[in-house]
Amino acid sequence: MMADTPKRATYADVEAAPEGVVAEIIRGELMTHPRPSLRHGTTAFALAAELGGPFQKGLGGPGGWVFFVETEIMFGDDLLVPDICAWRVEHFPGEPERNYFTSSPDWLCEILSGSTEKRDRTLKMDIYAKAGVPHMWFIDPRLQLLEAYELNDSRWTKIGGWNSADEVRAAPFEAISFSLADLWPLDKPLGFNEDPQPLYAGDR
Repeated sequence: MMADTPKRATYADVEAAPEGVVAEIIRGELMTHPRPSLRHGTTAFALAAELGGPFQKGLGGPGGWVFFVETEIMFGDDLLVPDICAWRVEHFPGEPERNYFTSSPDWLCEILSGSTEKRDRTLKMDIYAKAGVPHMWFIDPRLQLLEAYELNDSRWTKIGGWNSADEVRAAPFEAISFSLADLWPLDKPLGFNEDPQPLYAGDR
């Protein structure tokens, strides 16, 4: 007798996920991870502040973008929740009828943690490429690093890497620069050859 085909997860499974977790659908499977830690959250807030003023409000920058934090996006059959994403105003699809968007953003950022890094760098990165997301950043708050990627011929090309000693000027936001060290207000900047900060209680 043939084995039953596994049931593919649907948005109803996402809605039924327990409180306190982030739920995504990846390759038909419901995947969850804990809500972001303190370090993760302060980094996301700091990055949104650095970019939102110049690129959403036009304060010291060109404006023309719309930013979202932890919003659900449906990429075909996959439902993902990037930590931060943004659309150029001319590409913004407007407020979705349901809780999730169905069009690919022009940029997104994943903030890495122990429970999500492998998934972010493999499964999710591949889905973002297939969906045609033009720009992607990874930020590692513990190692205090930023990596920027650009999509070329459906493949990711790393276009730069920065540490806490650096001023970041990275596409698609190269109209401004900002100090990477400003993204970790609870930690002192790491010097070369220094060990990373110990994990906060709750870092995952």
